[in-house]
Amino acid sequence: MRKKIKDSVTCFLILIIVVSVSCDGEIRTRIIEENQPSDEDQIEDYVLDQDSVGARVENSAILDLEPRVDSADVLLQADLEPLLARMESGAIVKRLEIPSEPLRFERPEAVKGIYVNAWAAGSKTRSEHLIDLAMRTEINSFVIDIKDASGYVSHPTRVEMAQQVGADQQIRIRDLLGLLDLLHKNGIYPIARIVVVKDPLLTKSNPELAIQDTAGGVWIDERGASWANLFEGSVWDYHLSLAEEMIAIGFPEIQWDYIRFPDSPKTHLERASFPNSIGRTKSEAVSGFLDHVGKQIRSEKVAMTADVFGATTSLNYDLGIGQLWEEVVKRVDVVLPMVYPSHYWPGSFNIEKPNQHPYEVVKAALADGLERSSKVEEAGSIRPWLQDFSLGIPPYGGPEIRAQIQATYDVGIKEWILWNASSRYSEEGLAPNGGFLDTSEPMMRFNGGLVPIFSPILDRDSLEAILQVDTLVKFQ
Repeated sequence: MRKKIKDSVTCFLILIIVVSVSCDGEIRTRIIEENQPSDEDQIEDYVLDQDSVGARVENSAILDLEPRVDSADVLLQADLEPLLARMESGAIVKRLEIPSEPLRFERPEAVKGIYVNAWAAGSKTRSEHLIDLAMRTEINSFVIDIKDASGYVSHPTRVEMAQQVGADQQIRIRDLLGLLDLLHKNGIYPIARIVVVKDPLLTKSNPELAIQDTAGGVWIDERGASWANLFEGSVWDYHLSLAEEMIAIGFPEIQWDYIRFPDSPKTHLERASFPNSIGRTKSEAVSGFLDHVGKQIRSEKVAMTADVFGATTSLNYDLGIGQLWEEVVKRVDVVLPMVYPSHYWPGSFNIEKPNQHPYEVVKAALADGLERSSKVEEAGSIRPWLQDFSLGIPPYGGPEIRAQIQATYDVGIKEWILWNASSRYSEEGLAPNGGFLDTSEPMMRFNGGLVPIFSPILDRDSLEAILQVDTLVKFQ
């Protein structure tokens, strides 16, 4: 009798596993990248490929567990091991294996890149599409999300703190080593993007590491988000551990994002308090973080880069977020100002509608940055983030993308990266592999209109950047 009951229970449990694994194949995942003032983001929904979700039965790590056990033990093990890495579907993912001899990537003479979000990087179809784009065009580098503003780490990390806060419970890049191998074979330079203080998982599990509210508890910004406190050394060490893991598997460059304080309205910031500041300024917190992580990263002979607000190139104060141009540029190999025309206030650089003047805005902003960097000993180079998304009029496409790239070249900078939160890019704005043909001169937006980029009517050299505070004073 007992044997019959046991057999019945076992069959029932097996049925549950089969059904749940089958259901994984039907999962549709909504992707929401946050849209915020720095724009580090836009919003888009799309359906993940089955291969990126890992829903096929033969790929399910549940069936690959060793040693082989019966169905009841499998379910019990999944319940009792919360530190197993999982896809959003709940499917278990094998932990990242650190190779004894990681791949070595050769840095391009000039990085010309695109941002690849974790969902696109983890999808076989999307990643191959983006690699094909790179093969057809001048693109030679991918900035890949390792940890984004959701707090989730994209791969099945071995970093203990990431496991403790649950950052490995929505794995998006199941086979990071396989992705690196594919990029290596195609000659694409990978950059690991790690978001630091925008981390709701860390602040929820460790509220003592968050910015605090003077009324008690964790401070919440006007969008309902909490922020990690950049004065806290544990925040530094957590992200350094993630960077070290990426270096160990072969990433040649670490890019820090959200190394700053909130850019919230004054009424909200009045309630914010920063434990462990010990008399230090916000800029000193940013500098301290870069000094701390830089010692280890540079000892590994890996490039360290940092994203900053576009306005930092022109304003001689830290914008209230701790990013002061001179202090950042001397601590990194490359600084990446987000000089998106749509993000500048009316009147910036004496341009009433900056979004309609992508060439003029990017050139003025970068010229300011170059002038300031020239006065800093051992300053890092400049590689701007350029706008490949629409936010206002006109919609951005080929002419707007090419205008920003040309402006970058015209100030003497040869590197750039395009940002689109959904990782969908305007190929018509990119030079074909091998360059433009004489018969196909591209158009660019200049002075509010469209003109060929090689047109002799462009008096581009007459556009002098203006380095003064009042050109970027926020429009009231």
